[in-house]
Amino acid sequence: MTTEAGLPEVSLRQLEIFAAMMRGATTVEAAERLHISQPAVSATLRQLETQLGLTLFERTGRRLQPTAEAKSLFEEIRPIFSLMQGFSQHARDMKLGMAGRLKVISTPPLGYSVAPVALRRFLDTRPNVSVAFDVRRLEQVREAVQSGQADIGLAIDHDRQDVVNVDVLQRSHMVALVPRDSPLALKPHLTALDLQGEPLVGLELASNLGQLVRKAYEQAGAIYTPRIEVRYCATATALAAQHLGVTVVDPYSATTQASDALVCKPFLPACEVNAVMYTRRGVPYSGLLHSFMSDLRAAFADSEVIRKNWVIDKSVSDIEGRNPK
Repeated sequence: MTTEAGLPEVSLRQLEIFAAMMRGATTVEAAERLHISQPAVSATLRQLETQLGLTLFERTGRRLQPTAEAKSLFEEIRPIFSLMQGFSQHARDMKLGMAGRLKVISTPPLGYSVAPVALRRFLDTRPNVSVAFDVRRLEQVREAVQSGQADIGLAIDHDRQDVVNVDVLQRSHMVALVPRDSPLALKPHLTALDLQGEPLVGLELASNLGQLVRKAYEQAGAIYTPRIEVRYCATATALAAQHLGVTVVDPYSATTQASDALVCKPFLPACEVNAVMYTRRGVPYSGLLHSFMSDLRAAFADSEVIRKNWVIDKSVSDIEGRNPK
């Protein structure tokens, strides 16, 4: 069989059998190496010689000796088998989550707190892996995962989603940040009424967390009137650290602006927030994504940030237990 250009058409399988024969001395050895029958090896070699129009092996007793032409051709194809071995190695590494590129997108609270911890853990043991990481608004995170622009999304969310898979990584509560030298810092917890007389750095009402805090204020009979309104909890935390007001934020953002000037207190009425991960519906997880998800869960379980959050959550639970609605 020849190609349209008049060149012999040779298959990779034929080259594999030829190479096995070059590394051995008998067709039996080549067959054992490839886990096929000895007649299959002999037939393939005869077919290859016919296609090439060359004698590749000469029989001397029970052995086949490669001709000069065979030795020359074998040197030509050596790189092919190196490429095939590299291909197989890369495929195995991808299956085990040890190679490839992962696209991660997050909202700011997790993108600036737990996500970097998980990424460090993930990349430290995977030198052949690269990551595309971006921080965006909640709606953009969902859209990126739904469209396949990102493999996984991280967010603070409390709504069920119909367009992406949602897995809860941790349940927590909003916290209040107040100046360390304020009388409010001496209280075991803070309510919306406690914060009523203080300048407030508040979240914009268009955001989910802003609506959550506003409802808590209304439930307590307090008026939600921010002196400064911001989009992100990390911004509110940074402004509070500059003594521009008290604020109520998620516990992850509270840790990104660690400051001796602020004290973090449980906030009541309790506003539950969920740290979640989004994945695309109907798409199997790659080995790389499985590995990152494992490291992500470990980061939530092990980090100091999460241990602090657990203490805050436990305090809220204890307080609510003593003050049932």
